[in-house]
Amino acid sequence: MASPPLQRFLEAIGYPERAAEGAASFDLVVDGGEVRVRAEGGRLFLSRALPCEADDLPRLAALAPGRMLREEAVLAAGPGPTDGAFLWQDAPDTADARTLQRFFESFCDSCDWWLDRVGEFSAPPPEIPPMMIRP
Repeated sequence: MASPPLQRFLEAIGYPERAAEGAASFDLVVDGGEVRVRAEGGRLFLSRALPCEADDLPRLAALAPGRMLREEAVLAAGPGPTDGAFLWQDAPDTADARTLQRFFESFCDSCDWWLDRVGEFSAPPPEIPPMMIRP
């Protein structure tokens, strides 16, 4: 069986699959993307990669201070120049089922917000129709 906190988390959020026996991490499919949950050191960690280019990292980082006041999820980037951005959030693995459910929901809300911003970066700029100034 998976680590007890990991399995408790999956049950708390009503995830239909079970983690493999002895697993310390599990990849959930959420809204067409992958969220990893990992149990380590008395904590549960959620993380999700953000599909962005390295050039987008400074723009994302500029948004992070304002989001820190609104949410628990943290924007981070891998140590290498080609590593991308990701979100992570943690909670105590001893939390009750309702707290684990809220933890997951708030993380998913944060992911949605950040994914929307990444989508805005890749959207083509709006076309401005030519204008004519008449005397």
